[in-house]
Amino acid sequence: MTLTDAADRAGWYDRLFAAIYEPFLALGERRGMAARRRDLLAGAVGSVLEIGAGTGLNLPHYPAAVTGLTVSEPNAAMRAVLRRRLSADAVSRRGGGTSAVSRRGGGTSAVSRRGDGTGAVSRRRDGTGAVLHRQVGVDAIQISPAAAEALPFPDGTFDTVVSTLVLCTVEDPVAAVAEVRRVLRPGGRFLVLEHVRGEHGSRLERRQHRFAGPWEKFAAGCRCDRATAEILGDAGFDGTALRRERWAGMPSIVAPLVVGSLPVAGRGAG
Repeated sequence: MTLTDAADRAGWYDRLFAAIYEPFLALGERRGMAARRRDLLAGAVGSVLEIGAGTGLNLPHYPAAVTGLTVSEPNAAMRAVLRRRLSADAVSRRGGGTSAVSRRGGGTSAVSRRGDGTGAVSRRRDGTGAVLHRQVGVDAIQISPAAAEALPFPDGTFDTVVSTLVLCTVEDPVAAVAEVRRVLRPGGRFLVLEHVRGEHGSRLERRQHRFAGPWEKFAAGCRCDRATAEILGDAGFDGTALRRERWAGMPSIVAPLVVGSLPVAGRGAG
């Protein structure tokens, strides 16, 4: 197989996975994951970066305290779904406003809301039937193709960084978490919702190791046996803020979750 053939095959599977991603997660979303997203993102404030935004399942849940939103997604097929969702459903203002998706330098897009200046977002619906946006004080949503391991933003840019079901898939989670810490402002928060390795020595952990390879191939690089909680603690985030939960409606190898709003260890909220 040539490099071109390998790239074509990878691109084909990326498109397939982007198409099946939401149907595959649908039962888990109905059985608690959508509510977890909502509860976690209620803590998002100020200028927000979401890494690995995927197809945009978090978008309905950002609160009015958000004043700027940047979503990064390196997978081109996922990013295309995300852009279509924003363009079609996300960003009308009241009073006959329209939405615009524009290209910006460096491959970043802006999805802007225009209209009467009220800041109220019309309650259109996305393909899952969820309200896509509430009233959020965001004039433009920036879409970036950046990988979490190499974020193209200055130090201390964001008040909040969001990661939901992302650190399982990034190639270098240590580098990704270090980048998150770098771009957070002092007093900022890292909102985390991730599936993780089971308890050390447990039957579940052994099962995760056994199926890690096949799962990684199916789930576009996702590792079901990644020790994400430990990686977060080693990077200087306060792991005591993490809650251990279970993801209902999904295979047992991805059921263990950690959820929390993490300050950098030794810092309080700003």
